[in-house]
Amino acid sequence: MFTTILAAAAPAAAEANPYGLEAALREGGLISQTVFGILVLMSVVSFYILFSKLFEQQKIIGQGKRVRQAFWSSNSLREGSAKLEKNSAYKQIVDDGLAAQEQHSKLTDPVEAHDWLHGSLARSEAAINSKLGGGLAFLATVGSVSPFIGLFGTVIGIYRALVKIGASGQASIDKVAGPVGEALIMTALGLVVAVPAVLSYNWLQRRNKSIAEDLSAFSNDVLGFLASNGAVRPITASGVKPVVAKPSTATTTAGQTGGVPRAN
Repeated sequence: MFTTILAAAAPAAAEANPYGLEAALREGGLISQTVFGILVLMSVVSFYILFSKLFEQQKIIGQGKRVRQAFWSSNSLREGSAKLEKNSAYKQIVDDGLAAQEQHSKLTDPVEAHDWLHGSLARSEAAINSKLGGGLAFLATVGSVSPFIGLFGTVIGIYRALVKIGASGQASIDKVAGPVGEALIMTALGLVVAVPAVLSYNWLQRRNKSIAEDLSAFSNDVLGFLASNGAVRPITASGVKPVVAKPSTATTTAGQTGGVPRAN
């Protein structure tokens, strides 16, 4: 009995609001339904990019905190690299720096060690920043395009309202309320999709810029360590600069002749 009452009440409730979203999409036909589907898809993908990038950024920020706390207390870059997570962005910079140091000794053309190391570390930074920026172009596209997609639905709704007015010969409210309501709904949907996408893009870009600055500072510290055979390194989290043995005379001479001493 109760089920029968609910089943009878459902069609009545649907008929009670002939100007809702469902009614507007049904009356608008294929064009309105396509516009609505595109906007919903854009919104879903935008939020997926937002949360996935936030997770990725937070992971790198956490890695940076651990680097400042423990990495520079290691005796060598290899020892410090072993303490970092396997897929850490900071580990990638260290490993690329060590690989560049090894490659420099195999070069046949004379290249300054500093320039070679700096270029290798810069490429490593660029690769990480490029990965962090993945997906942001889609957010920018959604923020700029979705209002116009909604406007297209608005134009179609207004056009249908004018057609009904012309067909009926009078601008009665019951003839134009449906198409005009459909047009306003499409405009609102376009804005609802665009605003979060623009805000997400700006926020993620600002966080990426902060991460890039931290990576650049770390890269410069790694470069100083490699170029000085470990004699130059930043202050650790405890505020005490680690004591490192001075390079030998042979190592110093090698550094003056353009050779790159290996890290401890």
